[in-house]
Parts: sequence; structure tokens; C-alpha cells
Amino acid sequence: MINKRIFKAPIFIVFLFALLNLQAQESTLLQSPAQDSTSQRISQQEGQLQVLLQQQRDDSIKRMELEERLLALKIIDSREKIALVDELSILRNRDSIALQRRKEKVESLRKLNQGVAVVPFLDTLFTIYTNTGSFTAKERAETASRRIQQLADTYAFQADSLKIVEEESNTLLVWGDVILLGLHDQDALWMNTDRQHLAKQYQGIISKAITQHREETSLRRILLSTAEAFAVIAVVVFMIITINRLGRLLRKKLVFKKGQIFNGFHVKGVEVISAERQIKAIWMLISVLKWIILLNIVYLSLPILFNLFPSTRGYTDLLLGYFLAPVKKIIFAVINYLPNLITIAIIFAVFYYLLRMLRFFAGEIENGHMHINGFYKDWANPTYQIIRVLALAFMMVVIFPYLPGSDSAIFKGVSVFIGVLFTFGSAGALGNIVAGLVLTYMRSFNIGDRVKIGDVSGDIIERSLLVTRIRTIKNEIISIPNSQVMNSHTINFSSDASDNGLIVHTTVTMGYEIPWQKVHEVAIKAALQVTDIEQEPKPFVYQTSLDDYYVSYQINGYTRKPNRIDDIHSDLHRALLDGFHDAGIEVMSPHFHAVRDGSVANIPLDKLSPRYQAPAIKIKVKKDS
Repeated sequence: MINKRIFKAPIFIVFLFALLNLQAQESTLLQSPAQDSTSQRISQQEGQLQVLLQQQRDDSIKRMELEERLLALKIIDSREKIALVDELSILRNRDSIALQRRKEKVESLRKLNQGVAVVPFLDTLFTIYTNTGSFTAKERAETASRRIQQLADTYAFQADSLKIVEEESNTLLVWGDVILLGLHDQDALWMNTDRQHLAKQYQGIISKAITQHREETSLRRILLSTAEAFAVIAVVVFMIITINRLGRLLRKKLVFKKGQIFNGFHVKGVEVISAERQIKAIWMLISVLKWIILLNIVYLSLPILFNLFPSTRGYTDLLLGYFLAPVKKIIFAVINYLPNLITIAIIFAVFYYLLRMLRFFAGEIENGHMHINGFYKDWANPTYQIIRVLALAFMMVVIFPYLPGSDSAIFKGVSVFIGVLFTFGSAGALGNIVAGLVLTYMRSFNIGDRVKIGDVSGDIIERSLLVTRIRTIKNEIISIPNSQVMNSHTINFSSDASDNGLIVHTTVTMGYEIPWQKVHEVAIKAALQVTDIEQEPKPFVYQTSLDDYYVSYQINGYTRKPNRIDDIHSDLHRALLDGFHDAGIEVMSPHFHAVRDGSVANIPLDKLSPRYQAPAIKIKVKKDS
């Protein structure tokens, strides 16, 4: 596997360089039209400068001829002398005008022509802006840089051995037989000086640069820089070791403070985050901070090391630029974003206090301190939650244009994509949410009510926007989607129990031989024995049917504890059984097919009278005549 990765690495690097080269070529092709246009404008302007320079030279030659003729004239030739003086004055004025026009042309060219720097070592010595004959400014700068480098490697060179040689239209910087650079009037014009002064200035710059380069590349300087580099490395290593030791010491302190400062995070007695997890989270933050500090120390030490050696000094600004450019970008981005941030803060504050005011009114209504006709107390919190969601959504709409990057196509595309996912992925959930809102305002049930939804009976323990949860008498938690609750019929046993009471009923059947008055009396008396059945209104009995062999009696009693309806039914059944047995009434549904066989009545023996005798079988014999 490692060999395969090593084999693939050169291919990837070649592909990466090819891609970068392709992008560079594409960038060059894209920029070439603009560069060609700029080059054409520079060439045109320089052509005009050459014309002005040639005109100025012609005027200078003519002026010299006139001055010679003026000196050769005799005093008696006053008219011709006056004419020559006037012509010389015109030529001088035209020369000054031409010089001014040349300066104006140069100033207009400064925006287009950035010049070519002469960089024989690391720093720029000076810049060349103009062409000379067939040599372009770039060729002149490259030639001068190369010759200065060669001169620096020549041990015979001395700082005072660089000479200035004046020619008719050029000034040369010469060492021995080597011409380092030739300057003409156009070069001086670009630097706002004369040719001789510019040559002296460049002479000093070149001599100083060569001397400085020789000193920086000397053996003594290299050894000193090496010692300084080792010192910097030692300081960095010491700082890394110290920070690591401080980190380990801090970790021991965190573990030691467990149970004193770090006790975990609890909400209403429930441990949300344990002390161990709390310490781990804090240690993770400290570790991240430690690594950030270490990486910054190492990264910032590299420019110091590179700056110690001339050959690597150019990387100093590059590395610092990599570090400082993002920092500056972030700082300026934050500063530029401050107006929008202040706007967002103001909008957030307005909505925050608006929601607090609405929450106050909702609490007052929910606690019964404020009344609105037709608005129930249990509507207060759901209505507040709905208004809160709508207000937050509106706040996001208002804040959205002020968010950074909100105008970018990527930001908009991601927003649309999330909206589409939410729309198609939450169709069922939205239906349940709407049903939950409708159920809230229908007031079909409240938390704690005993209800029957479809075939499920139990107490309401939770009602959310999505589901309703019921606890059955068997301690089963059943979750019913709100859309299903809306589509089912709901029986609420608790809604009117506190005011008018809930009627608990059961049915018993008795034979026709038992008087119904007796059954009513015993049933009502038994119902009154049940603890959770109200004494007032009194229980009552309905005779619901007259069947073939028995009569059906429905015993009804009022209760105000609907959540115990199953217990009440059980207690009522026990009371009825004991009551009928005490009254000597057999609880059964008789069915007669022929004759009763004379068996004992279906009553417990301890409930029968001591004088009770099982009925005899009556047999009638009929003689045949």
C-alpha cells in the first residue's frame, strides 16, 4: 500500500503542476489583450517623447551655431546681431516649452509604465523606465543586474573603482572595460533630475549594494548568522517544552479540582454533563489553544531564521505575508462589517424585548390575572409559541440581507436547497403540526385528562405539535400522531367531571321472579358503598331490557375522579356482588330449557338462611284411562 502511494505521489505532483501551468497560461491569455493595449499606449507616448527630444536636440544644435555666429560678428553689424539675439531667444523659449511638454508626457506615462526593477541581489537598487536603441527597458535591467552580480564576485573590485564616463548623448557607469549601465536624458527626465546627477546617484547605490552583499556573504557573517539561528531554535525549543510542561501541570490541576470546582452540569436535578466530561471538554479547549500557540511560535520563528541568511531573506516577507494577510483581511472585514453588525444587534434587541412583552401578557393570561373574552387560559402559551415562531421567522427575513455573504450565489443556492429539502422531507410533519395547532384551539383535552381516542384509553401525559402521548392503565405509553387524532373520535371523561360529574355504569341481569324494586334498592345501596361514587346526586338504576329469561338492570353512579374509572368499576362490581348476596339474591342470568333439577340456589352457603331447603322436583303422574 505504501509503495502504491509513493508511486502515485509523483503522478499527482506532475498533474498538479500541469494544472497550475494551464491556469497560468489561461491567465496569461486572458490578460494579454489588456497588456498589449497598455504596451501600445506606452510605445505611442515614448514615440512622442523621442520626437520632442529630437526636436530639442535640433534646436540645441541650431542655438550653438547661432551663438558661434553671434561671437564672430563685428560690432558694426548691429542689425544682424539683433536678429540673431531674437532668434536665440525664440529657440530658448521653444526649448523650455519642449522640456515642459516632455515632463508632462512622462507624468502621464507613470500610471501606465511601472518600469523594470534592477535587482542583482535581494533588494531593488533602482528602476529603468525607458528603452535605448534596440534594447528594451527589461533587457537593460536584466543586463545591469547580471553585470553587477558579476562585479560583486570579482575580488579586484573596490568601491571607488566604479567610474563615470561622459559621452555626447550618454553617461556611462564603467568598471575597467565593463560597462555596467548607460544613462541618457530620458532616464534623467523620468527621475526628475539631470543625467550627470543621476549617474552619481546610481554610482553610490551600486557601490554600496556590492559592499553590503560582500559583507553579508562573508564567512564571518555566515558563522554569526548560524550561531544566531541556533539561538533562535534553542529559544523556540525551550518555549515548546515550557508550554508542554505547563499543559501537563494544568491537566493535573483540573483532575485535582474534580468535585471542588467541576461538579458537572445539572438541570433540575438531572445530570446533563458529568464532571469527567466537563474536565475533558475544558482540557480539549486548552489543548487546542496550546497547539495554536505552538504553531504560531514555530511559524513566526521561521521568518526570523530566514532573515538571518541572505539567500533565504526573500522568504521572510512571503511567510509573514501568508500570516498577516489573512489577519488583516479578517480585521478589515470585521471593521467594514461593524455597521451591519450594529444594525443586526438593534433588530435583535427590538424583537427580544417584543417577545418578552408578549411572554409577560401570555403569563398573565395563563395565571388568570388577565382576562380576554372568548380567549381561554390554556390558549395563552400555544398562542405565544406560534407568535414567537412567526416573529423569529420575520426577524430572520429582516436580518438576512445584513448577513455576510448573503448576496453570493452560493449562499442563495444553499438556502434554496435547504428549503427544498425541508419542504419535501417534512410534508407529514407539517400535517401533524397543523393538526396539533387545531387540536390546541379545539380544546378537546388537556394534560392529565382521561380520554379514549379510537380504541386507545388512558391519561394524556404529553401533547406536542407532532404527537399526543397516552398512558394506559397497564402503564403503556402510546404515541398517536396528531393527524390520526384529528381523524379519530375522541371521548373525554374528564372535561365535565369536576362540574357535573362522570356517570359510571355497569349492568346486571336478574330473573323475572325477583322484584325489580328489590333489585333497585340493593343496587343503589351497593353503589353508595363505593368510596369514589358521589352520595349526591344519588345513584340510579335503569331497566335497559326485558329479555327472554331475565331483566337487564343498569346501575349508574356519579364520580368526580375520572382517572380512577377502572378502579371504580371494580369496586362497584364487588359492592354489587356483596349486596345481592347479602340480600339473598342470586346473581345470574337464568335460562330455562325444561325443568329445574332441584339443585341448591346459586348463592354462597354462608349467605343462605339456616332454614333454607332445596326445592323438590314436582312429578305428576297421569294414569291412562
